[in-house]
Amino acid sequence: MSFLKSCLLLVCLMVGLSGPAAAQSDLESLRPLVNALAVGKFKQTEKQIGALVATGNPAVAPVLEALSDGALYFRKSDKQVFIAQKAGKGFALTDPLTLEAAGETGKRAVKKIKVNNGLRRVIRSALGSLTLLAADPDVRKSAAEAIFKAKDPAAIEALDEALAQETDDGVKTVMLQARAAAVLQSDLPDEDKLAAIKTLEVMANRDALSLLTGLQNASEGVVQEAASTAVTRINKSLALWGYGQNIWYGLSLGSVLLLAAIGLAITFGVMGVINMAHGEMVMIGAYVTFVVQELIRSSAPGLFDYSLFIALPIAFLVSGAIGVGIERGIIRFLYGRPLETLLATWGLSLILQQAIRSIFGPTNQEVGNPDWMSGAFELGQLTITYNRMWIIVFSILVFAGLMLVLKKTSFGLFTRAVTQNREMAASMGIRTPWVDAMTFGLGSGIAGIAGVALSQIDNVSPNLGQGYIIDSFMVVVFGGVGNLWGTLVGAMTLGIVNKFLEPFAGAVLGKIFVLVFIILFIQKRPRGLFALKGRAVEA
Repeated sequence: MSFLKSCLLLVCLMVGLSGPAAAQSDLESLRPLVNALAVGKFKQTEKQIGALVATGNPAVAPVLEALSDGALYFRKSDKQVFIAQKAGKGFALTDPLTLEAAGETGKRAVKKIKVNNGLRRVIRSALGSLTLLAADPDVRKSAAEAIFKAKDPAAIEALDEALAQETDDGVKTVMLQARAAAVLQSDLPDEDKLAAIKTLEVMANRDALSLLTGLQNASEGVVQEAASTAVTRINKSLALWGYGQNIWYGLSLGSVLLLAAIGLAITFGVMGVINMAHGEMVMIGAYVTFVVQELIRSSAPGLFDYSLFIALPIAFLVSGAIGVGIERGIIRFLYGRPLETLLATWGLSLILQQAIRSIFGPTNQEVGNPDWMSGAFELGQLTITYNRMWIIVFSILVFAGLMLVLKKTSFGLFTRAVTQNREMAASMGIRTPWVDAMTFGLGSGIAGIAGVALSQIDNVSPNLGQGYIIDSFMVVVFGGVGNLWGTLVGAMTLGIVNKFLEPFAGAVLGKIFVLVFIILFIQKRPRGLFALKGRAVEA
């Protein structure tokens, strides 16, 4: 049978190259097999599916896909089979082999070819068998994955044939896994099933675990024992991968907290200002992204993939300018009065939220993901989303850039001097009011570009900043006020701890535990993990 199918497929390919007339003749030879789907019950339909697959002709695939989707009908008058789609009061007919339009007909003139779940499984396996020898390795891989899901023992022969010719190691691995799944559902000897269990044990994911758990409960003897051993090992492997996934989620959350807190760490460290409006700077950055994308959608759609690069400098400038305005207009009159500063900035945050509601409305705004930030990939059993991965990279770049500014520029030198001893810095000729204004603007600008990043993973609404302000303060206090390395370590630590607590305590209770831990920690180390050094600071 295997040799016959190979010959048929080879003949099909040769005929396809010989010319349009020969190809049309080849399709017409399939038509009796397709029309035979219109007669008989489910068992007869299953036999006809097998006959279509045995031809090895890829033109059969659209027929089987339409049958699985419930879109295959036959005309009552002559039992001709068509793909039918609703059109007005009737159906638009399509030839299932040539895929050419075949006119329209009334609803009473055609009847749907019924399928059940059993037939759908047969069809999935059949479609896999048809494409196992395709030229495109992605098509072959998809075919093997379809057979793995169907677990149809009838596909073993086709898989053996494809494996003998496969040269792509990745595709070959998927084919071996599909064959193992099919073998476990077959009546092959125990030796074959033991080998299949080994293959699935190496696969070590939840699909393999599900298959082996079912086999463990349904089999006996050495097969059951081998399945039980494999299930135990896979569970241990998945538990380790689960820890790795939690660490990844924690780093992802930590990078978000770092972006939200790093600007606050600067302003809080230099001026000692409790800025409750910091979250609104993040929100403004997110809305800048929304406005930029709307302008690009309406005037230059081709630039959409570059929208975030355009939004970043604009968000920094807009948020930074607002920050300088806040410092010059409000905060500079309240230095040394922390409670009044807190109340003033809290009131300012309410004003900014209401201003955004008045301009953009209270509902969430749509901010799209560029193609390079969409989708995900798998690393072992870890699922890595591109948007989270790029946000981690972005947060590290922002951190490194800020460190360079503070360590390698005169502005950074002045900022560090003011942080350590404001009076001495002023006596040395440093314009501390100018440093305050620029530092507040820098912190607000960084919050703005954090909003650009957060717009890719969170709802853009007037309340966006409120979700991060408390966490940002916790990060800054835990890491050490004004210390950027402390902010980095604090953000990543709290992110990972949160993700390990959530499965056991839930998101809300997990945050409460973290807050209690920080309160207790601050009792022992009031200056946080990394305390700043300096006469004024230590005083």
